[in-house]
Amino acid sequence: MARIYTRTGDDGTTGLIGGDRVYKDSTRIDTYGTVDELNSILGVVLSIGVPVPVQQILSRIQNDLFTIGAALATPGREGQEKYGIPEIRDSDILVLEAEIDRCEEELPPLSQFILPGGTEVAALLHLARTVARRAERGCVALARSAWVNPQILRYLNRLSDLCFMLARHINHASGVAESHPTFGRSSRTR
Repeated sequence: MARIYTRTGDDGTTGLIGGDRVYKDSTRIDTYGTVDELNSILGVVLSIGVPVPVQQILSRIQNDLFTIGAALATPGREGQEKYGIPEIRDSDILVLEAEIDRCEEELPPLSQFILPGGTEVAALLHLARTVARRAERGCVALARSAWVNPQILRYLNRLSDLCFMLARHINHASGVAESHPTFGRSSRTR
């Protein structure tokens, strides 16, 4: 790899895969930056320590997110094919759905909204869920003006659901009760 700094971005632009330069505040850059942020949060979760099955799925997701970031950094389907960027496939989404189903089987049914929190890992997974939703919104915005593999949208949608379920799973396995919103009622005793 070359030096980490190139000075080419000092003018507020950055290069895409294929050589095009765009402003750093473009929807494309914002979107794959959000995917990178999500990947980094999952890296923090993994650094704290999680059970091996969760570690395995999060490691796989990190690789998928790297692929998604590369796809978003490469304009057009032809460009992605030209540079050998792998596609997110139905099978990748099915892995997420299977993990969601597995968690759901082990948890009590959800009867009301829950507040993000609990263990440190669960709280970070809730944060990852919200960043996944932001990445999904960015992809929707980008797809209005450029080609975005529709599987990426499906993947990010499922991923946010999985982060939610993993947060619940971690709290449940740790014996931490879920907190529920009071919808404006004070939770303090008077």
